[in-house]
Amino acid sequence: MRTHELVLSWIEKQLSDGHLVLGGRLPAERALAEQLEVSRTSVREAIRILEAMGLVRAGVGSGKDAGTVVIAEPATALGSALRLHVATQHLPVADIVETRVLLESWAASRAKADAPELNEAARLLDEMDLSAAVDDFLALDVAFHLALAEAAGNAVVSTIMGSLREAIEGYAAALTANLPDWDRTADRLRSEHRAILAAVNDGDGGRAATLVAAHIEGYYREAGLGKAPEETRP
Repeated sequence: MRTHELVLSWIEKQLSDGHLVLGGRLPAERALAEQLEVSRTSVREAIRILEAMGLVRAGVGSGKDAGTVVIAEPATALGSALRLHVATQHLPVADIVETRVLLESWAASRAKADAPELNEAARLLDEMDLSAAVDDFLALDVAFHLALAEAAGNAVVSTIMGSLREAIEGYAAALTANLPDWDRTADRLRSEHRAILAAVNDGDGGRAATLVAAHIEGYYREAGLGKAPEETRP
C-alpha cells in the first residue's frame, strides 16, 4: 500500500471512530510519519497527493490557517479524482508519457521564476542527490515534476498531474528492470533535472519546455520501449 493510501485509510478510520471531524487538522508531519511508520518525505508527498485529490487543504506558516485540514466534503472531492487514479492504472504507458510531455512542457514554459514551488523543487533535487534506493529516488523524481507543474500556477494542470502520480511512478518503477545501468541513468536524470530547473529560474520557458520533453521521452527510450509516442505518428 502506498503512503497516500495509508494516510487516507488513517483519515477514514479517525473519522469513523469520531477522533477526527470534517474541518479538523491532521497531526504534524513528524507525528504522522511516526504513527504510520513511514518517512516524513513520504508523508509530505502523500499530503500533496491528497490535496490534489481535494481531500485535504494544506496550510503553511503559523496561526489558524496552519496545518493540514480535512475538507468539508471528502467523499464528493474524492469521487472524480479516484476514478481517474483507477483508470490510469490501465492506460498504455505510451499514452501516459505523451500526456506528461504535453502537460509538463506547457507548465515548464509558463513556470514563474519567483514561484515558491521552485524552492521545493530545488530541495527535492538535493534529497535526490543523496538517495541511493531506487524507490526513494523515483518518489522524489515524481515530486520534483509535480512541483514544477505547480510553479505554472494552473490549478487544473496541477490537479491532473497529481492524479497521474500513481501511474507515473508505477510505470517508471516497472521500467527500471529494462535499464542496463541504473546508477548511470540516475546520474543522467539528476543532471537533466538541474538543467530544467536552471532554465525555469532563468526565465527561459522555451528551453525549459524542450528540456523537460527530452527528459521524459529519453527515459522512455532508454528503457527499450522504442520511440517516443509523437515520433511514431505520421
